[in-house]
Amino acid sequence: MSHYWAVGIGGCLGSIARYWLSGIVQRYFASEGFPFGTLAVNVLGCFVLGYVTSLVEYRQLFGPNVRLLLTVGILGGFTTFSTFGYETFMLLRDNEHLLALANVAGNLVTGVVAVAAGWFLAKMF
Repeated sequence: MSHYWAVGIGGCLGSIARYWLSGIVQRYFASEGFPFGTLAVNVLGCFVLGYVTSLVEYRQLFGPNVRLLLTVGILGGFTTFSTFGYETFMLLRDNEHLLALANVAGNLVTGVVAVAAGWFLAKMF
């Protein structure tokens, strides 16, 4: 049960951090018309996930609950894009280049298509 609490509390903190940081960045670049807030959150989340998972893999720095709190909880609430980046990196590291490309194309293309489908479906009803 403590795993669920670690993920839940971390997710709450990560979501609040995402809202706060993306808002600050977006206000700073308000005249640009590009979603810089989302970009900043995604890039920072990917960097932190890479850093934390490296500490776990090479130094066994965190136990299971802390690892869940940081990665699935905080970073999962902060941005799921970091998980996408990490999984793609792991495929590249393991020389699974075609799977990495399929992961990138699949997530980006199907993600945008799914948003469009949801958008138009809701518009119809």
